[in-house]
Amino acid sequence: MKIAKMIVDTLADAGVTRLHGLVGDSANAIANEIRESKRLRWLHYRHEEAAAFAAGAEAQLTGRLAVCIGSCGPGNMHLINGLYDAHRSYAPVLAIATHIPSTEIGTGYFQETDPKALFNGCSHYCELVSSGAQMPRILQTAMQHAVGRGGVAVIVLSGDVALEEVEFPKLRHPLLLQQPVIRPSDRELSALAGLLNGHDRVTLLCGAGCRDAHDEVLALCGKLQSPVVTALRGKQYVEYDNPYDVGLTGLIGYRSGYEAMERCEVLLMLGTDFPYKDFYPSDAAIVQIDCRAENLGRRAAIRTGLVGDIRETLSALLPLVEDKKDTAHLEHCTKEYSRIRGQLDKKADPGRSDTIVYPEYLVAELSRTAADNAIFTCDVGTPTVWAARYLQMKKGRNLLGSFNHGSMAGAMPQAIGAQFCYPERQVISLSGDGGFSMLMGDLLTIRQYQLPVKIVVFNNGQLGFVALEMKVQGYPPFGTDLDNPDFAAMAEAIGIRGMSVKTPDRVTPAIAEALAHPGPVLLDVYVNPSELSMPPTVKLEQAKGFSLYMYRQILDGNIGEVVDTVKTNFLK
Repeated sequence: MKIAKMIVDTLADAGVTRLHGLVGDSANAIANEIRESKRLRWLHYRHEEAAAFAAGAEAQLTGRLAVCIGSCGPGNMHLINGLYDAHRSYAPVLAIATHIPSTEIGTGYFQETDPKALFNGCSHYCELVSSGAQMPRILQTAMQHAVGRGGVAVIVLSGDVALEEVEFPKLRHPLLLQQPVIRPSDRELSALAGLLNGHDRVTLLCGAGCRDAHDEVLALCGKLQSPVVTALRGKQYVEYDNPYDVGLTGLIGYRSGYEAMERCEVLLMLGTDFPYKDFYPSDAAIVQIDCRAENLGRRAAIRTGLVGDIRETLSALLPLVEDKKDTAHLEHCTKEYSRIRGQLDKKADPGRSDTIVYPEYLVAELSRTAADNAIFTCDVGTPTVWAARYLQMKKGRNLLGSFNHGSMAGAMPQAIGAQFCYPERQVISLSGDGGFSMLMGDLLTIRQYQLPVKIVVFNNGQLGFVALEMKVQGYPPFGTDLDNPDFAAMAEAIGIRGMSVKTPDRVTPAIAEALAHPGPVLLDVYVNPSELSMPPTVKLEQAKGFSLYMYRQILDGNIGEVVDTVKTNFLK
């Protein structure tokens, strides 16, 4: 058995059904084996970065191994950004980085790179296959790293080596998918219960580690009478059917989430590595539970840290926790959330303007109209802000984005990967005009496979979040303007349904028409460029910076910009 055939058979036996990538001479042996065996489907992209993002989306949605491939040199280098995103999202992805001829390695050959050095920062495991004697052990070790530790593993394979015979084929064995039950010891749980039982104001901060623990989280809240603050990656798992929800915190969250953490006596972090240290409470005792010991205490000074799966840990903890009668903390926080939610909903009121499309209204209407099991993807920056604040997560809905790596351009390729996984579900990409145009070439991938992805472009003619960052630092935005084409006409020209929305009265009918269309749609929505997405707590230096920006705009004669900003954000 040749290495190329062994790779394809081993992946298929492990449940892999598709490879995301681009063909190239160093990958030809594997591509040809897929063609002949028909055990896997080769998905052809226009850019390897999009292929890696798509594979990461598949892995995040299914929890199963996903695979991407790139040809030697520039081809596998293009995978790196998408692999960084997958790795930081703990998505089990195997990358096959094909390489120059093995006899030329180290000679400065055409397209030569050092893949092991390149992929070291975005993988748990990266190894060069030099001969058939290393296989199948290298492949199986890589796969076990990806699924066992959650993240990326890479095998580097020259095209000529892929045609070598496997010397020890009997070493093949099935991919081992069993996951151990991990929870803290009884002694640790007893001490944690004592801490929780001894304080009245406990707040939970929940992240993606709560994926399978929705019911256990709510049961704990019921006993503790605790509000739940959600980290963005935990939104899809914790927010739905949750009477204890008080929203998000952080740069894109709400005042209510920030306050629920700031006024608590104990903050219990469940499955989150929330990165923004300035939003942690100043006086509370912080307890962190995570299945990865290396995450404990690296964001804030914690009272104690426990290693455990959230569902298993809470199941063992619940019998030890006393039912609290004092509901004052919970009532205060939920009341504040209701007030903040009312303010946010006013910004999404369709009657706010007859001429301007506000992004809040657009996303609220998408949330209201989309299917209960829709998959949403969002670009970084303002699309993530509006998704966090206005997408209602129902049971069965998913929300993906580059929430840890923070890369532009992820929304559309993640939507591609999601739609390949779930062809029967609605997949909606909330794309910024900057992010969309960065990997716009893979709009052709959507066309080629006629994927029914709905791409909603937030067309404000600028890199909106970067412009806001400049404003709060006191600078007029510079280098953020985008001279966009007519995206809807462009989509039509390549064979995709294109629709343009420039006034609020067109939002609802356009969304309904787009979602009802059986094929792909690009919905180009001209949204208000002056809308601000302020964090839940504004520091004095940020307020000073924004005031300085306004003053400079007036001095520069840009009074229209100042008037639009004030009318949009500060006048009722």
